[in-house]
Amino acid sequence: MTTANGRLLALGRAETTLLLRNRTALFMAVAMPLCMVAGLRGLLKAQAAQLPGIDLNAALVLNVTGITLLFVVYYNLTAAYVARRGELVLKRMRTGELSDGEILAGTALPSVLLALVQSVLVAGATGVLLNLSAPANPLLSVAGLALAIAVLVPLAALSSAFTRTVETAGITTLPVLLLTMAGSGLLVPYSVMPEWLAIGCRLLPTSSAFQVLRIGWLGTDGTAPVTGFGGTWAPALPYLAGGVAWALATAWAARRWFRWEPRR
Repeated sequence: MTTANGRLLALGRAETTLLLRNRTALFMAVAMPLCMVAGLRGLLKAQAAQLPGIDLNAALVLNVTGITLLFVVYYNLTAAYVARRGELVLKRMRTGELSDGEILAGTALPSVLLALVQSVLVAGATGVLLNLSAPANPLLSVAGLALAIAVLVPLAALSSAFTRTVETAGITTLPVLLLTMAGSGLLVPYSVMPEWLAIGCRLLPTSSAFQVLRIGWLGTDGTAPVTGFGGTWAPALPYLAGGVAWALATAWAARRWFRWEPRR
């Protein structure tokens, strides 16, 4: 009898093969975030006056990491769930040993690993080329990555429930992509927003996770001054709690509304 880990890895390998064969999905997952590096660098330079004391190169790595997670995990995984549902793969897998959680996690595994590899490569290459300093709190950086993935995977499963075909995935995911990039502090810092708007944006599903990642990398949430390793935990605690709450909420919603069969 196979183990849960064995089944998960087998499904992950199969999904990786399918991802490598899909050139469009592979381009969106690999090239799109990297193509945005130049534009993000120019945007950060334009915002330099509103980001006093922040290393713009480190902020660039942070923003590229966030956008990589959005495109590779959220967008790509939404399309993958829709494709497997349309091909009746999900329905057939439910008749075997795999549990529902294993099916969703195994399908997500290649996208998650690809996003993590890209994030590490971008951070490493940028660190060497631009002589970046180490993250203020590496543990918080890892926690932010984990929380972002824990929110984006069920969010992709939830979005797939409202997506009929793979071709329409770009349309159904667009509002979440734009709202997240504009409202989670990636492209527009909270410090330049009106207070009421900043408060609302901080309540978006991915905002808490990205803020934990920001504090871990930069030592600040964009409003408080840069602090050392020990001082980063206090400002991060509310965001950690918010990230966990959103991860649980999106997981519940995905379980409640995820569709295993095509709409009739």
